[in-house]
Amino acid sequence: MLNNIAVVLLDGVHPFELGVLCEVFGLDRSDEGLPVPDFAVVSAEGPVLRSHAGFTLGDMHGLDRLEQADLIAVPAGDSYVNRDYPPELLAALRRAVDRGARVLSVCSGVFVLGAAGLLDGRRCTVHWLHAAALARAYPRAVVEPDVLYVDEGPVITSAGTAAGIDACLHLVREEYGPEVANAIARRMVVPPHRDGGQAQFIERPLPRNRCDTVGGVLGWMERHLDREMTVEQLAARAHMSPRTFARRFQQETGTTPYRWLLRQRVLLAQELLEATDETVDSVAGRAGFGNAAGLRHHFLRTLGTTPNAYRRTFRGPSHVA
Repeated sequence: MLNNIAVVLLDGVHPFELGVLCEVFGLDRSDEGLPVPDFAVVSAEGPVLRSHAGFTLGDMHGLDRLEQADLIAVPAGDSYVNRDYPPELLAALRRAVDRGARVLSVCSGVFVLGAAGLLDGRRCTVHWLHAAALARAYPRAVVEPDVLYVDEGPVITSAGTAAGIDACLHLVREEYGPEVANAIARRMVVPPHRDGGQAQFIERPLPRNRCDTVGGVLGWMERHLDREMTVEQLAARAHMSPRTFARRFQQETGTTPYRWLLRQRVLLAQELLEATDETVDSVAGRAGFGNAAGLRHHFLRTLGTTPNAYRRTFRGPSHVA
């Protein structure tokens, strides 16, 4: 359980990524019945730091605070891609992992973990702008530039800005359960769960004049996941030819209609398995997989687990049906 959390700051820290960590882990929400971990902000470079936005930060803990932490988080910062880091910080990160703590990076904070040797032989990610630099700097790391976040044992890495929220909520969901993660997400007005394997960015810029292209169709698809649908039917709904619709869909979502639909169906099935006592057959029908066998097939291919095993993980053995 994450009872003790420390966020490590270096000179040039980005306020948004720091704010994400404070928002998810550092606010007292005990009035809502949510857990309140011991949360601290730690400076790795002196009593006063300058943020990327120009204001200064002070009144922080020293590095000794890391020795107690169950989770050490490193937000992004200016010039993190090509700077040196305090050896005492890198040693503290290694000791933390050796004693069983977890470490989390948001965007370019991953370069700190790389400097500590924590990416060697591990899958990891970063904002796509920095992916090539990360692979060059740490050739033993397995860089996955197209995903939102990667949970590789004790090391969790995430891409830029909002992907850090996804990684944090993933950790909350894993450590405290879906109810806590969903409650925090509602307070933040963000999706409660985006799978780490989702695409970081669209392949090409959106058209300058989007008007009503595939947006309306996406909404319809989300509301009717239990229905059979073909590209031809979706294209007709968008008043496009199937070829134009498929191309525009790829541009605006970064994936194909089939893959997008499959991902949404799997996500709905996950939510139903976590939050309801419906049978697996019922969940399969509502999510558009037809029956339990179809749901099991796609769960194994997408998540590497079965619906019952997934439900057992998040709700306990008594809820498996």
